[in-house]
Amino acid sequence: MQLLFGYIFIPPPSSAFILLFNNKDVWANLRAVRLFDQILVTFYQYRCHITLLIAFLDYHRAFLWSLVFSVPVFFTSMVFMYIPGLKNVLETKVVNMLSVGEVLRWALSTPVQFIIGQKFYIGAYIALSHGYANMDVLIALGTNAAYFYSVYSVLRAATSPAFNASDFFETSSMLISFILLGKYLEVLARGKTSEAIAKLMDLAPKTATLLTIDDKGIVVNEKEVDSRLIQKNDVIKTIPGSKVACDGLVIWGQSLINESMITAESRPVTKRTGDIVIGGTLNENGVLHIKAAKVGSETALSQIVRLVESAQMAKAPVQRFADHISKYFVPLVIALSFCTWVSWFLAGMFKAYPRTWIPSSMDSFELSLQFGISVMVVACPCALGLATPTAVMVGTGVGASLGVLIKGGQALQSAQEVNCIVFDKTGTLTIGKPMVVNTRLFKTMVPQEFYELIAAAEVNSDHPLAKAIVENAKKMRGSEEKLIWPEALNFESITGQGVKAIICNKEVIVGNKSLMLEQGIAIPVEAEEALAETTGLAQIGVLVSIDKEVIGVLAISDPLKPEAPEVIFILKSMNIESMIVTGDNWGTANAIAKQVGIDSKYVVAEAKPEQKAEKVKELQSTSI
Repeated sequence: MQLLFGYIFIPPPSSAFILLFNNKDVWANLRAVRLFDQILVTFYQYRCHITLLIAFLDYHRAFLWSLVFSVPVFFTSMVFMYIPGLKNVLETKVVNMLSVGEVLRWALSTPVQFIIGQKFYIGAYIALSHGYANMDVLIALGTNAAYFYSVYSVLRAATSPAFNASDFFETSSMLISFILLGKYLEVLARGKTSEAIAKLMDLAPKTATLLTIDDKGIVVNEKEVDSRLIQKNDVIKTIPGSKVACDGLVIWGQSLINESMITAESRPVTKRTGDIVIGGTLNENGVLHIKAAKVGSETALSQIVRLVESAQMAKAPVQRFADHISKYFVPLVIALSFCTWVSWFLAGMFKAYPRTWIPSSMDSFELSLQFGISVMVVACPCALGLATPTAVMVGTGVGASLGVLIKGGQALQSAQEVNCIVFDKTGTLTIGKPMVVNTRLFKTMVPQEFYELIAAAEVNSDHPLAKAIVENAKKMRGSEEKLIWPEALNFESITGQGVKAIICNKEVIVGNKSLMLEQGIAIPVEAEEALAETTGLAQIGVLVSIDKEVIGVLAISDPLKPEAPEVIFILKSMNIESMIVTGDNWGTANAIAKQVGIDSKYVVAEAKPEQKAEKVKELQSTSI
């Protein structure tokens, strides 16, 4: 492995390299070869992070050192000259008309020009050796022109009893400092996306349980292996609370899978035999046997990492445009600078302007040279080099702090053309955590006793709705230190429907309408009305039955974020339409849209992830 200019290069494994480590017990096992390949892939994935880290440290160090020298130059030139005591010290003559201040500025600006700013010389040399001029060429020419004119001015002052020097050391040193600041901010902005990539990589589990199944489909052995060793058609066991190790197909078991990393929906999705699961998603309750379909770089998680990584390394269109025009811009600036110098020199030679325009300490040649240098220095790419990376840094930084991952500069630049924003519901317009907001009892019963029975049943479930019910029951119990619920006998969790158990010699069933009907429990009219009411309010209605009789209905809601209506209002004031595309039912989606102020014609409900993507593409190809 070689480190070349901050870039990690890892050569691919050759046959000679493999023969060098040719151990029959190891290399005969294809899984070991696959592990070696995966290690190389991991190195390649982290290559850009190491490159960014090196660039970050390099520009950070260079910028700080430039400040150490440039700030004193600036103060001695622009600030201390207006402070009486310090002014007298700085104007003290060393040799003839050469002053202490000029010597200090010369000594401090020289390291900035030739040591700290050497990267611009290297960039200019590489560009010129390939036959084109880039921004580094213009920076090197502009700063050198200001520096060497200043050197000429102070040397002449040192050899003349009457010449007053006029130096521009602060111009060259501060210009280099500002350009380095722009480079540092650009690397800093990319580093924020790099952190997001690292977090994405951490979503994949480190190990997996590999099953050995005989011809009859019976599990004969299970072994914990490195997840990078998984191959296609391997059968992986996923237990509750663990992450799915690869993209695959469920061949046995039922469970709830939290796919929020892909869909942003906090509500888990029921997975049964024949369903597809995605690597990196969280298995919440049941045990699944998954047949691997996509492994390694083929998984959805790896594709997301590559997508974000490519966006991170890409420049904004305006930056690419600046790089493109630089090969025309730089020669043009040099030509204009030369023409300015010649024009003023000829004007002075033929006395085309009054002699009083020329300062007493210089002649027409020096005046014309100052004008020519000024054109070159002013044309140095401060705006092109600083404005864009600063805007990208601020945009991505603010977005990251608010939970918005911006793909790169191109996305920011395209944002000005947006006329419609598509919102998901769960976790975007809503908080993403279900809460019990209302309870309706149809029989006379103490609420605390009611909640004690249903919490005793639901505490055994990992479903988000069950957790919300238990949390509400804890609030009903008050500040008791020991929260011990009655024992639940014959507990059974019915996936996608609810739970049932025997508690305090009572059969308690908590679930949806279909579960009650399957259990042969009649649903009274008031319960039907309560369910209809919860649907209209974007809530989930949960029925509670005790001893085959519906006792009450719990209204569970994912509360709206307080700032959501205000955001929609601000977008409308900017003539930007808002749309909801969600996987939830139509009733809930329309209720949320009404609360935030989105017209019902801009609501799409019961949409799968691929349908959401298709809707966005459709909107991109047409105007709303």
